[in-house]
Amino acid sequence: MLHKSFGIDQNLKELTEHRTVLLPFACYENQINQDIHGYIPLHWHEEIQFVVVQKGEALFQINEEQIVVKQGNGLFINSGCLHTAEEVEQSECMYICLNIAPHFILAKELYMNYVSPYIQATNFPHLEIKATETWGATIIKSIREINESIKQKQTFFEIEISEYITSIWKTILVHGISLEYDQLKFIKSYRMKQMLNWIHLHYNEKIILDDIAKAGQLSRSECCRYFKRILKTTPLHYVIDYRIQKSLVLLQQDESTITEVAYQVGFNSTSYFIDLFRKKMNTTPLAYKKLNL
Repeated sequence: MLHKSFGIDQNLKELTEHRTVLLPFACYENQINQDIHGYIPLHWHEEIQFVVVQKGEALFQINEEQIVVKQGNGLFINSGCLHTAEEVEQSECMYICLNIAPHFILAKELYMNYVSPYIQATNFPHLEIKATETWGATIIKSIREINESIKQKQTFFEIEISEYITSIWKTILVHGISLEYDQLKFIKSYRMKQMLNWIHLHYNEKIILDDIAKAGQLSRSECCRYFKRILKTTPLHYVIDYRIQKSLVLLQQDESTITEVAYQVGFNSTSYFIDLFRKKMNTTPLAYKKLNL
């Protein structure tokens, strides 16, 4: 069974092109455990994102916060925010995902007043959308209608979707959000992305803590605090996890050997790679390779 890979570049920016044939948005259904990693890895994108959980439960992390979204409820994730998702208790979580380029939300004459301040606010990384609240139920219904409209592609469906998107955004604005702009939070987010970017460029080389800290213009101790606070792990544990992530795609190639994969992703010992892979994936690299071939 070949699992699909969630594409991100070395900057953690998602590579998926979020658009229909004509318009800069995309709506699709996703099952978390079908990703090659078994979860949605850390990434970000310029588009704003809406999620509606159709089945099960999902644990989302957006920047430093974690939110559990249950079946029937939704979540808004703002532009540029680091986020990841995993299913809760093997619930086979499925959700609708709607991604919209910010410039498409409203006409350009309205963008500066009614979109730009919201996607730049540092206190607005996400918004829980609950079906038990009237405004939340309205947004969730609209997202489902958009999903169905894209499937059916009836005449003028793009105009219909544009109307739904405008209505969703108006509902959020009417709901009322007090916006804040904290330069320190912006700098922290930038430094975190810089450190992750450096790891993703050099993961197959020898990496020490000093290198990671330097990429974020931080001391070693402050670098560790960033990773602990935002990613709930240490810098070097993140490096190991990322190397194992990269190994999954290579292991699905018929001609690759375990030793070759280990060295390609930055491990200098095959036995060490096998041991860490087993702890992370609950199986061996060889067993994983045989299963996916």
